Amino acid sequence: MRERNAPGILTVPRRRRSGMEVMIMDVNELIRKQKAYFATGMTMDVNRRIHALKKLYHAVKTNERKISAALQADLGKSSMEAYMCETGLVLSELSFMISHCRRYAADRRVPTNLPNFHASSFVMKQPYGCVLIMSPWNYPFMLTIEPLADAIAAGNTAILKPSAYSPATSALIARLIGECFPPEYVAVVTGGRKENSQLLDCKFDKIFFTGSKEVGRVVMSQAAKHLTPVTLELGGKSPCIVDNTANIRLAAKRIVFGKYLNCGQTCVAPDYVLVHADVKEAFITAVKDQIAKQFTSDPLHNADYGKIINEKHYQRIMGLIDAEKVVYGGQGNPETMQIAPTVMDNVTWEDAVMGEEIFGPVMPILTFTSIEEVIGTINAHPSPLALYIFSGSKSIVRKVTSRCSFGGGCVNDTIIHLATSRMAFGGVGESGMGSYHGRKGFDEFTHEKSIVDKKTWIDLPFRYQKYAGWKAQLIRMFLR
Repeated sequence: MRERNAPGILTVPRRRRSGMEVMIMDVNELIRKQKAYFATGMTMDVNRRIHALKKLYHAVKTNERKISAALQADLGKSSMEAYMCETGLVLSELSFMISHCRRYAADRRVPTNLPNFHASSFVMKQPYGCVLIMSPWNYPFMLTIEPLADAIAAGNTAILKPSAYSPATSALIARLIGECFPPEYVAVVTGGRKENSQLLDCKFDKIFFTGSKEVGRVVMSQAAKHLTPVTLELGGKSPCIVDNTANIRLAAKRIVFGKYLNCGQTCVAPDYVLVHADVKEAFITAVKDQIAKQFTSDPLHNADYGKIINEKHYQRIMGLIDAEKVVYGGQGNPETMQIAPTVMDNVTWEDAVMGEEIFGPVMPILTFTSIEEVIGTINAHPSPLALYIFSGSKSIVRKVTSRCSFGGGCVNDTIIHLATSRMAFGGVGESGMGSYHGRKGFDEFTHEKSIVDKKTWIDLPFRYQKYAGWKAQLIRMFLR
């Protein structure tokens, strides 16, 4: 799927009147052109930003079927799942930014303290400039275009680097962006590790990365060479707690949805389930029932059930399954790269499935007897991207959510906390840094400049030397 280019040469889609043409451009030259375009001030005009967002919205809306086909080719996603989890969320974020961009971009006045009398103080929003957005393969359309919407709304130019593991979606993104924008405004660079390395060697004004912790460390290390600010959207082993006061049937229904969505290839999927010993058997029975209801009794022949992204990940996930602990599923088809929704019981932290983020349709079940034990277990491991708790006890919910460190989560549900532009989404610790969606997305691509506009008709003398007598007294009076 990738052309072999000379060192330092990348393919960038470019719009032409006669259609789309691929031009060969050195990535440094592309960055230079984007920075030159940014320097013209064109992206500072809020009306132009809104026009660009509307143009992108229309392109996504028009190409809905093609987006769905690309996601089907890469991940086996059904058209409804493609819309619900990718295209629809992108349209929602674009609509939100179109509606709120002007207000977010406006200067914000703040009170001026007495020592600065007489003056006015305000915060001015300044886009970073040329930003790099690197996206993963599991939600390849949504996790590329959503941050792009925030970057455009904030007034930046952008270079997109979608994953080589999702070639159909990457090609579609390149074509769609090439039809919407000139490359000096927004461009797409395709390819694999070599192209990633070339991009990270360059100096950007901001890097936004979504992917694994391992690659995130590389991105941060490379960005440090240029002192480039970074946003890292990573992952981790997100726990799901089911206590003995939970609605077991509803918990099983919602956990099965969140765990096996996109075949478990979701950064905020419940990675493992901690179930109270008193309700474990009832929970397992309910989970089995829900898997059959949601994915049929033969998921590997269900047209709406997707596949693992490639053979490497298929083999990795199959290697995490301990046949002796499987109580449901466990089957795989290497020809279609599908793995049936799988449940493992009596799992411990010594099992292979607990040694890494699963990122596949395997649900390990661990047992607990006290909530203090659960909190200790979670806090003994790196902070996860998400945490879910199913409980009828407000005090237990409060105890878990306040004492455990995690990016975000849900009470009595899974996944849905990221499907809104009204709240920030992001990790903490090893699960990431920075956040986006809605206002936070705009802010993530914006530098806030604090400015004091001092008046000239009066100049209070107490700040000037010599600091003796009444001057010293005034300074102490104001600054305490």
